[in-house]
Amino acid sequence: MYLTYLLPLALAAYASAQSLTEILAQNNATLSTLTSLLQLVPDLFQTLSTAQNITLLAPSNEAFTNLLSRNPRSAELMTNPRALSGVLQYHVLSGKSLSTDFTTSPIFPSTLLSTPFANVTGGQKLQLTLLNETASLFSGYKQASSDLTFANSNNTLHIISSVLTVPAPLSQTLSNINLTSLVGALTTARLSSGTSSLQDMTLFAPSNPAFQAIGSAASGLSDTDLANILGYHLVPSRILFSPRLLAQDQIVLATLQGSNLTIRRDGNQLFVNSARVILGDVLVGNGVVHVIDNVLNPSNTSATPDPAAATQAPAFAGVTPVADIPFTSGIVPTTTFVPVTVPLNGAGKGAFAAVPTGVMLAAGAVVLAAVM
Repeated sequence: MYLTYLLPLALAAYASAQSLTEILAQNNATLSTLTSLLQLVPDLFQTLSTAQNITLLAPSNEAFTNLLSRNPRSAELMTNPRALSGVLQYHVLSGKSLSTDFTTSPIFPSTLLSTPFANVTGGQKLQLTLLNETASLFSGYKQASSDLTFANSNNTLHIISSVLTVPAPLSQTLSNINLTSLVGALTTARLSSGTSSLQDMTLFAPSNPAFQAIGSAASGLSDTDLANILGYHLVPSRILFSPRLLAQDQIVLATLQGSNLTIRRDGNQLFVNSARVILGDVLVGNGVVHVIDNVLNPSNTSATPDPAAATQAPAFAGVTPVADIPFTSGIVPTTTFVPVTVPLNGAGKGAFAAVPTGVMLAAGAVVLAAVM
């Protein structure tokens, strides 16, 4: 979501006395649809009427019109208070977030969205970043839009040009960003339900080409061996976003499998053992996913990267690649996507490369994915 226009409103004379709902009323020509929807969720509307030190991300009337044209199913928002409440809660941040506060290092504030729609301590997160000198927001599937910004003394309101996408459950997100081999592997190892139900997890998710690169070994793995390998990709009870991973030259993390993995920083590149992070900070219902270009090997924890190399050698000895993508039989994404390239810490080209075979950004808003 790109905040491309900044328009301070003339509220100086009485800003301190205004609530967000009063500001909504003053901007009815732009925000009447949002106001009408908020009135269908009385508890949330009351919260906004009295709350201090929050930020409302307010989709414009045009944003809702565009959402309905791209995804007619979103009309169910109008008749499903539970789903509507979840979507609107994701548009309210705890604390004040001004566009002038954004930096090239992403921040991840909490929203009011919590259980049963999110399994994240303190509320589901949203990414705020200064990207190409533009304040930007990224929600589920890294959806993006533009906004106008204005504030009163205790609250901040951003008028945004699209409706935020609630981060979907882990398996659905992996499938819909074209990590179908990982989805199939988790299913085969009977880990899909368990990993999706974990609270506050970080997953280093191999791309489809990463699984193809060890394809000769994949078919011979027992379910136990596969579960052992996949557990080595998951850090439980911690949500580790890219700024935390870039904070030190080297970080050692304990995995669900039991062995440690090593995060290494090389400039604005991140490596997990010998695997390069090719897409970072994908928000999911119970944490965050970082896509990597290699399958990690818990029997080769000392593997190190060659940062200058375009691709890294597999962490498994003696393997050969295969043409068919392993574990994908019966795995079908539910949404249409287009490719995305995401820079890290505002570094631009080279921070994260385009994801091989199209790790994707949703073309149509999948707003209801996690709340219906």
